[in-house]
Amino acid sequence: MFLQHLPLAPWAERTGAGLRLTLLSDTPDLDEVHARFLLDNEETWLPLARTADMGRFACFEATIPWCPTGPTTRYCFRVLRGGAPHWLAATGMQRRVPNEAHHFRIAREPLVPAWAQQQLIYQIFPDRFARGPDAPRERPPHAFGYDKAPVHALEWGAPLDVKPAWSAFYGGDLAGIGERLGHLQALGVTTVYLTPVFSSGSNHRYDTEDYDHVDAGLGGDAALVALSQQLHASGMRLVLDAVLNHTGANHPWFNRFAQHEQPGAWQSPDSRWHGWYARDAHGHPVYWKGHQSLPVLDYAHPEVLDAFIRGRHSVLRRWLQPPVSADGWRLDAVHMLGEGPGAGNNAAMLRAMREAVRDENPEAILVGEHFSEASSWLQGDQEDAAMNYWGFTLPLWQWLAGVDFGGRAAPIATADLAAWLGESRAVVPHEVALAQWNALDSHDTQRLFTVLGSDEAVHGVALALQFGYPGVPCIYYGDEVGLEGGNDPDNRRCVDWSGASWRGGILERVKQFAAWRRDRAELREGACITLAHGDDWIAFARVNATAVTLLVANRGDAAEVLVPIDALPFDIARWVSPSGHTWTSDGRAIRLTLSARDAAWLWSVAA
Repeated sequence: MFLQHLPLAPWAERTGAGLRLTLLSDTPDLDEVHARFLLDNEETWLPLARTADMGRFACFEATIPWCPTGPTTRYCFRVLRGGAPHWLAATGMQRRVPNEAHHFRIAREPLVPAWAQQQLIYQIFPDRFARGPDAPRERPPHAFGYDKAPVHALEWGAPLDVKPAWSAFYGGDLAGIGERLGHLQALGVTTVYLTPVFSSGSNHRYDTEDYDHVDAGLGGDAALVALSQQLHASGMRLVLDAVLNHTGANHPWFNRFAQHEQPGAWQSPDSRWHGWYARDAHGHPVYWKGHQSLPVLDYAHPEVLDAFIRGRHSVLRRWLQPPVSADGWRLDAVHMLGEGPGAGNNAAMLRAMREAVRDENPEAILVGEHFSEASSWLQGDQEDAAMNYWGFTLPLWQWLAGVDFGGRAAPIATADLAAWLGESRAVVPHEVALAQWNALDSHDTQRLFTVLGSDEAVHGVALALQFGYPGVPCIYYGDEVGLEGGNDPDNRRCVDWSGASWRGGILERVKQFAAWRRDRAELREGACITLAHGDDWIAFARVNATAVTLLVANRGDAAEVLVPIDALPFDIARWVSPSGHTWTSDGRAIRLTLSARDAAWLWSVAA
């Protein structure tokens, strides 16, 4: 017996009366069919009625009431046949009641701005992307981080062989980004995400010294206004990086190096900002992961809340307002933010952020940075999405490269990959899964192309999954041309705009995959079904109400694979392979020939 339900229309439809559910079964003679759902955290049961068949499937339907508390209504299905119960949850069929974390979940109203699921994100580390006509700008001779350090002005692309690396600048700026928008548009990029741009002493700018102004080395406030206007005029969007957990040690509020006129929290208990920073049991400042350049803020202080979240011109609100009118925020280390020296009352802080941002702009998004599982922040009342390290990037690395982000040996079997990805999708609402930022790497990791030994074939498999799997592809600048990079700071190299070092095959592959994703709605909005897997290959289907795309990814040697398609909710009369693969089908399965380190695409064609 087989059961199927997808958490999108027409199988799950929002109505005024509640959530209308359709369950499909290849077995019509079922003794009982029930939906189990939660109202105020208490289980409730409702029988489903048999309705008109849908192709080869028997259909059962019921409308369950919306849960009056919590952002989502959670549900699963139980059928009884021959005295044996069978359950269906977001993780698939089971013989026992599913863990409630794995129930389907849908909200009465959309949780995520619709545009957020349609994007192709491009992450830029501004100092290393491109120089504008006025760059490089002269900087002060010294910067302040862990300590006072000399500033190094380097030629574009020169080796980074100076210490400390954080005070080495190549002179990339915001005007340089504007001059290269044609490159991004040719890729199909629709949203630019900038790592921090506010005034700081370092090249990474996660040690903010002034949240009210853009770093002069990037061109200042006017440059961000100009870039935002240029992006919006081109139909693109802008997401900024919010560093709210900590400031830089040289921020006037902390003033560790006595560079500012008024005494800061470091210098005096009488400072007006003394209570703004978290302290340990001995009264000493707390630093982010022990880095003494990054003192942690204390959100138990009402003025901190006002400065960053609640105030009419708080940091979160101000940069969403004209003339910059940013379209959202990526929230740095936000899971660590809170009251006191730890993440106390963190969820309340995130809810306050969501409320403030939505009040300022109902279409603005909040994307959290989480290297570990982020599901508790992604239930519809806090973040819209996360940088999907846990649910995409890490399992992909372990499956293709056999290592984790720390370079430790961590190979996984394909069955474990399927289970990991399936559980990661199941624990968040479907519309949130569609908005997750799926990156191959970032400024905080080695570049995957380097980890893979510069193997373009295996990297091509990774790209196929990045563009074919649920979520929004997030390209780290230079990945599209095969930019290499080891651990920080080597992962932040300058782009070679001469093109001499570019990997043209990677560039064309990115453009092709981006075009397919743009043209196929199911790749942006569809549910995901894991159809089958072998030792070294895995097959997914992306499905909406009218179309299907199949993606079969192979990390191993050449193979002939058989992919059953019985789990698809409707029959497909005709398939084509845009990737040029040879295939045959008997209507119940597809037989494919895969080359070594290969990815095959097939999609349905309307009759």
